[in-house]
Amino acid sequence: MTCSLEKTIVMVGMMGAGKTAIGKALANRLGVKFVDSDAEIESAATMSIAEIFARDGEAFFRERESAVIARLLEGPPMVLSTGGGAFLREENRKMVAERGVSVWLDAGLDLLWNRVRHKTTRPLLRTANPKETLRELYEARVPIYAQAEIRVEALDHYSIEAMTTAVLRALHARPDILKESNP
Repeated sequence: MTCSLEKTIVMVGMMGAGKTAIGKALANRLGVKFVDSDAEIESAATMSIAEIFARDGEAFFRERESAVIARLLEGPPMVLSTGGGAFLREENRKMVAERGVSVWLDAGLDLLWNRVRHKTTRPLLRTANPKETLRELYEARVPIYAQAEIRVEALDHYSIEAMTTAVLRALHARPDILKESNP
């Protein structure tokens, strides 16, 4: 038995939750295209997200991000990884609900900190106290991420494969997303 993807799967969650790593593994298992919205923005702008933030500000970046997500949702079903702030915009949540399905990778604060504390590519964490900044972002964003259609808890002992399997298990419960067919 094989499955066909009926809707774009949109990975949402905090920076460090594993949206890109799990998204790539999920797309590979499903045999569909994987796209990272941040990479698409960087490619179009020929600059990094951090450079866009520095030059044009977060509001400008969020506008570009929404435009990219809208364009990608118009295409064939795929796995789409979004930046940590993308799902915060009501406009983006509405687009995703209409044309895809949101999957929240729900990682706890300690796990997130362990994953991002040594990264220099996180513009929102370029503060005097990045751990406190992450905690504030986490507390503000979790209620919004909780609006995602599917929630999968990320545990620190999960490998990429185990987490991908957990996401697939959640998706298989939704025949409107993964349609089973005979080969």
